Amino acid sequence: MLNALILAIVVLFGAILIWPRVANSILWRATVTPLASIIGSGFLVLGPILDISYGGYAPLVMVGLCGVAYAFGATIRFNIADIEMGGAHSAVLAALERAASVVLSFAFVVSVAYYLNLFGSFGVSLTDLDDSYHANLLTTAVFVLILLTGLLRGFSALERMEQVSVGLKLAIIAGLLFGLAVHFAEVTVNRGLAFDPPQVSGWAGVTLMAGLMVTVQGFETSRYLGASYDASTRIRSMQLAQWVSTGIYCVYIILLTYTFTPDALGLDETAIIDLMQVVAPILPLLLVLAALSAQFSAAIADTSGSGGLMAEVSGGLITEKRAYTLLVGIGILLTWTANIFEIISYASRAFALYYGLQAAIAAIRAAHCGQSVRAGCFGVMAVVGAAIAVIGTPVE
Repeated sequence: MLNALILAIVVLFGAILIWPRVANSILWRATVTPLASIIGSGFLVLGPILDISYGGYAPLVMVGLCGVAYAFGATIRFNIADIEMGGAHSAVLAALERAASVVLSFAFVVSVAYYLNLFGSFGVSLTDLDDSYHANLLTTAVFVLILLTGLLRGFSALERMEQVSVGLKLAIIAGLLFGLAVHFAEVTVNRGLAFDPPQVSGWAGVTLMAGLMVTVQGFETSRYLGASYDASTRIRSMQLAQWVSTGIYCVYIILLTYTFTPDALGLDETAIIDLMQVVAPILPLLLVLAALSAQFSAAIADTSGSGGLMAEVSGGLITEKRAYTLLVGIGILLTWTANIFEIISYASRAFALYYGLQAAIAAIRAAHCGQSVRAGCFGVMAVVGAAIAVIGTPVE
């Protein structure tokens, strides 16, 4: 019965998301891109990590992560509005913008490795080849496929998949939350909820939290949709994406944290699959389907974005096709030399540095407009971004 109800919820939400009145809404279409980036399969990895590491305090850590992300989003939203109004221009701002583009292109490189390593892990998770060697082989094969596609045909043939995967992923997440809510109610009635002590605390807890920044990253994509949407729409859609993702993340972490004890969890990237088998047999298959489609489409989007950025910041010295080759080479190297948690930490630090640079840009622009309080707040966020880039550590 629960399997049938979960499937019905997935179908219902999928139907709502493809309903023309929703699908054709300008605000929703602008929201889909940042929302899809924020709620990737990092959503599935994050639950077990927070539960095991922070115990009963995991929801507070989740709120903290989303709060820091929202503050960084505020700096980018300010920059969007100021640029639209023809704000300040200077050599310093131009240099910072260029540096931010360089950092973002590198962050894309690492994030593609993160996406495709998750793809490989989830791809073999329900097979007899469920080990790191075969997961790395699958990841490498997909890297080669992406490289050949980019070199020979470009990514236009694959970009349509991103639009389809967003609706599929959100619909499956709705089914997951419904199943967890039912399980939460059953545990509450039968044996009571658990509040487990944290495994990490103090400075180690802070640095681990910094290393998880990439799991709530993605809102910055609104900054680069100027060709499709005006500034007001991009600002509103980024806020909506962050609020929706924050709600989903916090509900998910609450339902997971207090119903499963840490000894029931494994600290690996696919731990959520075995865990959801306890909730409902249909959930592991649905989650793998969501993970594969989401990670592949996200990798395509970031590969394309990275190629364009590298070509732009190098003044054409690095062509897009050379950029694809460089990205794939680094990605395969990371696949065979680093574990997924190290890659998550590298990506988090790269994006934090980018956010710090955007915050510094916002601080200068705000000061130029005479908004001293805002300039001070944005300056603080610039320092926070730099600090996260330095101290972020991987899960051990």
